[in-house]
Amino acid sequence: MSLLTLIGALPLLGAGLIYFLPSKNSDLIKKYVFVITTLVAIGSIFLALGFDKSVTTMQYVQSNSWISAFNINFAVGVDGISLVLILLSTILVPIVVLATWNESEGGRWGVKTFYVLILILETMMIGVFAATDLFLFYVFFEAMLIPVYFLIGGYGTGNRSAAAIKFLLYSLFGGLLMLASIIGIYVISGNQIGATFDLTQLATLEIDNQTENFLFLGFFIAFAIKAPLWPFHTWLPDAAKAATPGNICIATWSIRQSRHLRNDQILLSFVS
Repeated sequence: MSLLTLIGALPLLGAGLIYFLPSKNSDLIKKYVFVITTLVAIGSIFLALGFDKSVTTMQYVQSNSWISAFNINFAVGVDGISLVLILLSTILVPIVVLATWNESEGGRWGVKTFYVLILILETMMIGVFAATDLFLFYVFFEAMLIPVYFLIGGYGTGNRSAAAIKFLLYSLFGGLLMLASIIGIYVISGNQIGATFDLTQLATLEIDNQTENFLFLGFFIAFAIKAPLWPFHTWLPDAAKAATPGNICIATWSIRQSRHLRNDQILLSFVS
């Protein structure tokens, strides 16, 4: 297991172990989560210190077969851009833990569930920034919606349930358009280089202009909703109004930055 995979798995492991802590001792839970997220941040700093700037290929690479029938792999790695985003994200999370020290106690499900959602979201963020398999990227990208939905719907204010549902429906619609484009690229790759979701190999595809435009449109609308850009932005005011400052901070960072990381790499798969 590479250091990158370990950093990504640590918050998820911490989320599982948190249930062994007594629910009534909220201070212990908060301190535990702060320690976990701080360790992840320290791990990402070591990741950055060990990064070789003279190498142009992906580093800390790990690839394991996941769904072999469709040549889908659990493949992760970092380049200079993704390393910076992982570093910034992991440093942000312990800050969010401190910022939500009191917010977490006023929600629908209690302190423990709140921080479980935060830890799961951190794993999803790291996964999005590290994924080098296009399908794996999509899974992490869409899986982030689940903890964000419950953070807004369970720990927000005002009409939080409606805001959470609106956010989820908009995001799922954009995700379906992205999935359609991903499947299109996968089919095209099967006719040229062998069916694959590997981003490096997909960048070598040669696609006609009309097909490129359709694929680009699917990605563009999906990212425009996630960003969000006008006129796909109407979910954001409700979500920002309903969510507490701490959880909307980490949710907005994760969603907005994840679209930047692999945007250029994905578009290289079919735009030359």
